[in-house]
Amino acid sequence: MAKGKATVFFCKECGYESSKWMGQCPGCREWNVFVEEPIVKKKSGMSNGKQEFVKPVKLNDINIEETTRLKTGLRELDRVLGGGIVAGSLILVGGDPGIGKSTLLLQVCKNVASQDKKVLYISGEESLKQIKLRAERLGSFSDNLLLLCDTNLESVEDNVRKEMPDMVVIDSIQTMYREDVGSAPGSVSQVRESTAAFMELAKGLGISIFIVGHVTKDGMVAGPRVLEHMVDTVLYFEGDKHASYRLLRGVKNRFGSTNEIGVFEMKQDGLSEVSNPSEFMLQGRLEDASGSITVCLIEGTRPLLVEVQALVSKTNFGMPRRTSNGTDYNRVNLLLAGIKVTEPSLDLGIVLALISSKKDKAIDPRTIAFGEVGLSGEIRAVSQTQQRIAEAAKLGFKKCIAPEVSTTGIEIPDGIEVIKVRTIADAVKYI
Repeated sequence: MAKGKATVFFCKECGYESSKWMGQCPGCREWNVFVEEPIVKKKSGMSNGKQEFVKPVKLNDINIEETTRLKTGLRELDRVLGGGIVAGSLILVGGDPGIGKSTLLLQVCKNVASQDKKVLYISGEESLKQIKLRAERLGSFSDNLLLLCDTNLESVEDNVRKEMPDMVVIDSIQTMYREDVGSAPGSVSQVRESTAAFMELAKGLGISIFIVGHVTKDGMVAGPRVLEHMVDTVLYFEGDKHASYRLLRGVKNRFGSTNEIGVFEMKQDGLSEVSNPSEFMLQGRLEDASGSITVCLIEGTRPLLVEVQALVSKTNFGMPRRTSNGTDYNRVNLLLAGIKVTEPSLDLGIVLALISSKKDKAIDPRTIAFGEVGLSGEIRAVSQTQQRIAEAAKLGFKKCIAPEVSTTGIEIPDGIEVIKVRTIADAVKYI
């Protein structure tokens, strides 16, 4: 950096800011990740020598009527967003490379453009021909969809103001740059300044803007920490890119709940919604295998039926080895020791699967179980028992092992028997 020029040090992994270089980042604990970048001077708000100020308004003059949301054409995405896209919102979509972020947003552009809304898709990573090839797999598009391949932030801003679309997609924020920022595209300073510019466009013009963000090796959106604070909604697209299903999860939402998830399946013609994820996740399950049981989890307002598998075998070593996949390793060890842990509805299923594998006795595949396991082996209550049992009955399960304290006064659907248990010993008798 030129001598005398004001600079600051940023962590490339998490965006931690420091006035001096440090070997280890205090935020993410990574080594040798600090880079020096110039401090960007904010543009003056002067116009023709006069400062423009925003005037305050009376509280009683503010209209608090429900804002009309723009439907994306994907019910799973609308669920995560809280009912649709709010005008003037800034939405950050993060996920691993190749997970399907661009495909998902291109499908949203297709659906919104078909509602006679103008959509501008801005790509800094693909050419127009590449986008066209990917779009051909998704079907026909309306003329309301405009494409732009540009990375210059000033040029992008001018095009947005000129076209005045209803929705804009920026793919991705790491490719945008401002010429007056003395660092490369994708740097902490460039990402922060670009996001601030798009936030001003969204709020000032009432345009809904989606920005795609790359993620670090820990799965967090790359860039400064302030990035997620600046946007209205943060969505993470999760899943193994070699597997068929994807999960869309909201971790921040100023216009809705952050407990909802959306489930998609990657197909040749794009992402397809999974309206019944419980049935989808239980496909291919063996009926006579020991160490397997179905449990019911609650994600937001949605009950999800998933399979828990356990394998127990003898060891010749003094200390047995315990591993887990899909759940916390320490949590499994605590359950084996009989201690209460968080995420309680999965506890009973894990314990019964372990006992089934140990005794090599298969559990009836039409049986479902859920409940929290206490320190003394008691089965404690979990929330939303009615919804869990209803979901199990809808998918054809015949028996449900549930905490006795949770099943008092609830309505039992036809075709399913609810087995009320108080301890693990009670539950073991029925399997």
